[in-house]
Amino acid sequence: MPRSVNSPAAKQRKKAVLKHAKGYFGKRKNVWTVAKNAVEKGWQYAYIGRKLKKRDFRTLWIARINAAVREYDLSYSQFIHLLSENNIEMNRKVLADLALNNPESFKAIVEKVKK
Repeated sequence: MPRSVNSPAAKQRKKAVLKHAKGYFGKRKNVWTVAKNAVEKGWQYAYIGRKLKKRDFRTLWIARINAAVREYDLSYSQFIHLLSENNIEMNRKVLADLALNNPESFKAIVEKVKK
């Protein structure tokens, strides 16, 4: 009995991968094995990048808060500690946005915390 091969499905899978490889340089765009490896590696980088993006933004927010708080003779760690002592629950994203776009309201928060 001959071997059964589901060639339409295999062709569809290859077509999908080669579609993702569009724009790649050299053989990576049209040779199946090379394109498959390149696309899979790209997906790995994309997955890792989505995790790193969260880390990078948190770092950015902390740097912005630290820079804004230094004007009021506080360090970032002191400011966060004072926030928790005063039961003010604001995340770093909101604090950084206030520090950047609405300095007067950020100043009000700092003054409330410093008392």
